[in-house]
Amino acid sequence: MDFLPGPKKTLVVTHYFDHASSRGSHHGYSRIRGITHYLHSFLINSLGISALYHDGAAALIQDGRIVAAAQEERFTRKKHDATFPLQAVQYCLAEGNVSLAQVDYIVFYDKPFLKFERLLETCIAFAPKGFRFFAASMPLWLKEKLFQKRLIIAELKKIVPYLDLEDRLLFTEHHQSHAASAYYPSPFQEAVVLTMDGVGEWATTSVMIGKGSELTPLKEIHFPHSLGLLYSAFTHFIGFKVNSGEHKMMGLAPYGNPIYAQRIKDHLIDTRADGSFRLNMEYFGYCTGLTMINDKFSKLFGRKPRRSESPLTQTDMDLACSIQQVTEEVVLKLVRALRQETGITNLCLAGGVALNCVSNGHILREKIFDNVWVQPAAGDAGGALGAAMAAYYLNSGQDKLQLNGDSMNGSFLGPKWSPNQIQVELDQLGAIYERLSYEQMTQRVVDELKHEKVVGWFQGRMEFGPRALGARSILGDARSPKMQSVMNLKIKYRESFRPFAPAVLSESAQEYFDLPKASPYMTFVAPVLRSRRVSLQEKEKGRFGIDLLSVPRSDIPAVTHVDYSSRVQTVHRETNPLFHELLSEFQRQTGCGVLVNTSFNVRGEPIVCTPQDAYRCFMRTEMDILAIENMLLFKEKQPPLKDTQAWTKGLELN
Repeated sequence: MDFLPGPKKTLVVTHYFDHASSRGSHHGYSRIRGITHYLHSFLINSLGISALYHDGAAALIQDGRIVAAAQEERFTRKKHDATFPLQAVQYCLAEGNVSLAQVDYIVFYDKPFLKFERLLETCIAFAPKGFRFFAASMPLWLKEKLFQKRLIIAELKKIVPYLDLEDRLLFTEHHQSHAASAYYPSPFQEAVVLTMDGVGEWATTSVMIGKGSELTPLKEIHFPHSLGLLYSAFTHFIGFKVNSGEHKMMGLAPYGNPIYAQRIKDHLIDTRADGSFRLNMEYFGYCTGLTMINDKFSKLFGRKPRRSESPLTQTDMDLACSIQQVTEEVVLKLVRALRQETGITNLCLAGGVALNCVSNGHILREKIFDNVWVQPAAGDAGGALGAAMAAYYLNSGQDKLQLNGDSMNGSFLGPKWSPNQIQVELDQLGAIYERLSYEQMTQRVVDELKHEKVVGWFQGRMEFGPRALGARSILGDARSPKMQSVMNLKIKYRESFRPFAPAVLSESAQEYFDLPKASPYMTFVAPVLRSRRVSLQEKEKGRFGIDLLSVPRSDIPAVTHVDYSSRVQTVHRETNPLFHELLSEFQRQTGCGVLVNTSFNVRGEPIVCTPQDAYRCFMRTEMDILAIENMLLFKEKQPPLKDTQAWTKGLELN
């Protein structure tokens, strides 16, 4: 297959991998103006911000230590809220006990002028077809995005109107933010850092080398050649929402067969031995129009895009399986080549593609690198954390923190409420509850879980990132054959095919899963051990696709996908002692150290943040019990909510 070269080298790269130095000033860390460096209470405070594209978030770093991080969606209750994260910023400052005046660096996670340059060059390169895209994009850029410095200052002045912020406002490059978010919190003093996403300013795939406090760009692949955008094109084609439905593709893939994989490799992507790649832009619409794909893409697969919410077909499952397989092949080639080229034994991953935990699991099990660490907030929200850390390390001259593990604090970086605060709020809601000791509460919850009850679990600080890790979780008995369907249809109100993740005691994980390393952030998929699998009976062997959903695959069927895989969370006493104790008590009583763990929300809603959020979600679903700190609530004892029928109106299905 001959690929058409782009009309400009700046758009379509001659060498599949461009050395990072080739774009000169487009890399590294740039100041808007010189910074006057202040020390407040002997701490260096760095505030990172992501906003205006995907997943607005804020993070606060003090002397290299992560103090707080949160997504704006948790406060506004609008999923993937991209607006300026004013409430998240205010939370981070409060958690760090600092004022905005005490912040040394205020850091935005990418460079808007470089994004605008890409937009202009793309429109010119694909003229006249690109004019429609150009015309649609310009109003928003001229009104808002091109003047982000002014917008950021205006938003921050809502907190402190009189403060002069210009001298402290910095901008990192998008992939530098991602790379910093993965390397600096990692437990490594040296690592290859691989970032893969849709696109930043120009980079879609980049490699940096972390050593000590330095993070040095090595090479990258430029827009429009993007593994993330290729995956998102199929997300759109299968009828899911781009930038939020990619995880559904991973869940759907095991129901299919990779019958389209070769067609994808023959027509859509050309991959070299080192994992570098180019897309055939004849099939895609994101450079010249307002859609991911064009008619030629549809003709290649003999059908039009699936209409959202229409029934899934076997073709949809086969397409999902095929693009998942191709993605894994490309990533594994990249990783193998980087290991051989650098000789470095540690790998860090970030960017949206790093949330593909199936691919991550293959990297881990093939032992290409000795150690692999994935930023739990690998998407754009994590860019806020990376921007803050990049500013600190690249300006302070301080050494990278040396810790026994990573510095993410289990990713429990959000707000928390004391039992007394929760009691006041429950009283205001008219809730009926029992206040127990934590030991009593844990034992009571285990008693209910044993009887296949579904439990809302609200404890401690909220998680940062897309995964619930035992602070804002919905829990169930992994041994129950009916738990997966009950949770999907009656609790989460989502598609029946979607799998649930297991939370397992870290010390017991290898009794259930082929998992060579810990997975505290649910970033790796691992096979269930063969000794725990249930073979298909003769009458079931003829089933395929979605018909396999109701067939138990192991002795922990609620968390075993149709291909015998699980997205594992290992629970550690050091980072989440109460959740670890709950699992330990469940194991003592049942002999099983595994629970179903899914996020405390329904489809289209962000994970709950406040006690009020938790109570309302509990009451509006068919959850049985709510354990909120040491308060225990039973559904049948609660007074009815007045707005039960109207609560889904504001939710946009993802």
